[in-house]
Amino acid sequence: MFSKAFLVAFLYLSVATSVLARPAVNDFRARAPLNFKGSKGGNAAASASASTEQCGTAGVQTVTVTAAAAAATSTAAAAATTNVAATTGNNAGKGGAAGNNAGKGGNAAAASSAAASSSAAAAASTSTTAASSGDPQSSLTLDNAVIATGFKNNGQDVPAAGQVESLTSGNNFINFCLTVPNLAITNGQQIKAGSCNPAPMGAIPATTAMPSSKFQFPTNGAVIKSNTAFTISMAITNLETGFFVNAQENYFSAPQQLNAQGQIQGHSHVVVEAIDSLTSTKVTDPNVFAFFKGLNNPAQNGVLTADVTNGLPAGTYRLASINTAANHQPVLGPIAQHGSFDDMVFFTVSDSGSSTDTTFSGGSNSTAAATGAAAASTAATASTAAAAAASSSAAAAKGGNNKAGGFRGGKGFGKN
Repeated sequence: MFSKAFLVAFLYLSVATSVLARPAVNDFRARAPLNFKGSKGGNAAASASASTEQCGTAGVQTVTVTAAAAAATSTAAAAATTNVAATTGNNAGKGGAAGNNAGKGGNAAAASSAAASSSAAAAASTSTTAASSGDPQSSLTLDNAVIATGFKNNGQDVPAAGQVESLTSGNNFINFCLTVPNLAITNGQQIKAGSCNPAPMGAIPATTAMPSSKFQFPTNGAVIKSNTAFTISMAITNLETGFFVNAQENYFSAPQQLNAQGQIQGHSHVVVEAIDSLTSTKVTDPNVFAFFKGLNNPAQNGVLTADVTNGLPAGTYRLASINTAANHQPVLGPIAQHGSFDDMVFFTVSDSGSSTDTTFSGGSNSTAAATGAAAASTAATASTAAAAAASSSAAAAKGGNNKAGGFRGGKGFGKN
C-alpha cells in the first residue's frame, strides 16, 4: 500500500516538474502578430522575432520588435513626407502604422495649397519682372519726370476780362475721362455720339516749323465747268506728308509726332462745301459736303493733289484744307497767335464754264466787278474762323479718309 502511494506521488511530481520546466514560447507567438496587424514592416519584424526567439527571452524580443516597428514607422513617415511633396496619394506607408494612411485628404489639400502658392508666387514674379522692366512706355505709373507742374495753376493769378479759370491737375489729367462717365472712351474709334480721348497731345513744333498750305487750283474766284473732272492741287510746307494710320482703329489714338527736322508727321485732306453765294454769311453744317478726300500720299515737289473725277454740279463752293497729324488730329502749333495752318478758297461752277456773275466774268462792268471782288475778299476773311472749325469737325467725323458713311450730302465723296 505504501509502495503504491509512493509510486503515484513520484509520477505526479515528475509530470509537474516537466510542465514547469518547458519554455513558454507559444504564448509569445500567439501575441506577436497583434502588435503588427496590417503592417508589412511589422510582419518582417515578427519573422525576425520568430527566428531569434529560440535564443533569447521575451524581453529581448520586445526590444528587437520595438526597434523594428520604429524603423518601419520612420520609413513610412519618410515616404508620407515624400508623397506630400510629390502631391501623390500616401501609399508608401501601407506596411507601417495605421496613422500613416489617415491623412490622404490632408495630403491632397496640402498639395493643392502648395500648387496654389506656387502659382501665386509665379504670378507675383511675373508682375515684379514687368514692373521692373524699366520701360516707361509700358508702365502704368506716371513718371515724375513728365509731370507738368504748371497744370496746377488755374491761370487766374493774372486775371483778364472774361477770362475763365483753367481746369487743374497734379497728375497730368491721366484720369480725366472719369469726370465724364457719360462719354465712351474714344479708343481709336470715330464715335458719332461723342467720346473722351485719353491720349496726350504730343510733340509740338517750334514756330519755325509750323505748317502752312495754299491752294494752287482752283484759285480763289475761279470758274469751273460743271460735271467735268478736275484736279485740286495744294502746296504745303513744314508738314512731312505721307503719314496716316488706320482711321477706323487708330483715330486720335496716339500723340502728335515730329520728324528729325522738327516737322509734324502727318497728312492732309480737302473738303468742298456748297454755299448759297459768294457773299453768304450763313454758317455751314460740317455734316454736309459735296466732296471729301484724304491726301495720304507724300507731296510731290511740295504739292498734294486730289482728283474730282465726277466734277461738281453748278453752284458756289468753298474749298478748305484739313492738315492733320498721323492719327488724324488737327495739327497743333506752339503759340496762340499764328497764321492759319490751313487754306480756304471760294469758286463757282457753271454749266458753261464761265460765270454770269460779273464778279468773276472779267466783264466790262468794272464797278460791279470791284464790288463783287470786295465782297469775296470780305467773305474769305470772315471764313477764317469757320475754316478752323470745319477743320476740326471734318477730322472728327466718322469715315476718316476712306469712308463715306455718316455724312449727309456727301456727293462725289473721294475714296482712296
